[in-house]
Amino acid sequence: MLNRLNTSKAIYLIDLIIEHCIMAVAFFLPLSLNVTSVLLAAGGFFWLLKMIMAKSIFSQRTLFDGLIVFYVIWSGLSITNSPDTDFSSYNYYQLFGRYVLIYYLIVNNIQSQEQLKRLVKSMMISAILVVMYGFYQYTQGMDISTLEWVDDHQFPEIKIRVFSTLHNPNLLAGFLVIMSAIIAGLSCGVQKIRHRVLLYGLLLMLAACLLFTYSRGAWVSILAVIVIFSLLYSRKFFWLLLLIPLLLLYGQHNAWERVLSIFNPTDTSASMRMALWESTMAMIMDKPWFGVGWGAYWLAYPQYDFYIHNAETTIFHAHNMYLGLAAEIGIPGLLSFLAILCGHMLLTFKLLRQGSKWMAGLMLGILAALASLAVGGITDYILFNIQMSMLFWLLLAIVTVAWQLEKRQWKRR
Repeated sequence: MLNRLNTSKAIYLIDLIIEHCIMAVAFFLPLSLNVTSVLLAAGGFFWLLKMIMAKSIFSQRTLFDGLIVFYVIWSGLSITNSPDTDFSSYNYYQLFGRYVLIYYLIVNNIQSQEQLKRLVKSMMISAILVVMYGFYQYTQGMDISTLEWVDDHQFPEIKIRVFSTLHNPNLLAGFLVIMSAIIAGLSCGVQKIRHRVLLYGLLLMLAACLLFTYSRGAWVSILAVIVIFSLLYSRKFFWLLLLIPLLLLYGQHNAWERVLSIFNPTDTSASMRMALWESTMAMIMDKPWFGVGWGAYWLAYPQYDFYIHNAETTIFHAHNMYLGLAAEIGIPGLLSFLAILCGHMLLTFKLLRQGSKWMAGLMLGILAALASLAVGGITDYILFNIQMSMLFWLLLAIVTVAWQLEKRQWKRR
């Protein structure tokens, strides 16, 4: 009896440690990959320790286990096609270890709406720090002209693009769009005016920082957020969301030019993307089943270089999420990824009409965030970045947790 009591206390303490590890992972995710990885590993270690002490496997089944297993295995099989199987194997175990662990660690250890609220708050506080550092970069006038992030001939006046802690303006922009969608969704689910005003203020901060990234793809993907909110919440919200970027763009002539340059065939960034897509399509046609190997796009690209013709230039990804995935892990791998994405989006849609207003607001925000990723994936591939991919799997885990919580509520009714 005493041993059981001691074991119960130990498991309770371990549960607290795991929860704090998860909150810390959500907080540090956009700030430091190394710190996040250590915290994630710690959470995984204590989860394993909990199962050993309880002599039981704490692993809840989800609706997507089969799809995730298929996606993981198929991606692993693609390594056999890689020009460097050692590199692809190392990259595969490093990345999928993080993605699968963050998903199932959250799914199996976040058991209440209060815990979910603390997790989302951790993400929001972290987003504030990211934005503040972005503002600092802008005010300090950090010159990015040597980094080749802007076509000097098309935009000679653009010398500053903020990237904050994410090391690249497009990655920062993708993060800001995701967090803006979530915060906008939460603002629809709060009751108190004071809380709504705070969320609107934070939304304005993120929108301003997004402007300073000069990321055209993100400005396009935020339209997906606007469409989701206008269709599923209120057309009044559509005009409110539309008004914010329009007012900001009105004050930034360079921003308008950046948006319009999307349709300019002489822009080097646009022409480069089209050339990469042509090369990527050739990869897919050559190896449609298993692709060129997980993480091996940059190794295979020189054989399909129809545009740059420079062996010293390294192209890491296709600047298109769909083509990039199909090129690396084959068309079946891409389809399994899309099934996982669309399946979680469908769950968020189902949860909009059920549960608390806060939960419905969160699901609306995550649905819009995932839609922005889907649209942004046409012109870029921000999930190539480890931190952004971990954020993606974290969002999917939140959706699954919300679904599990609602299922428990239905059983009690």
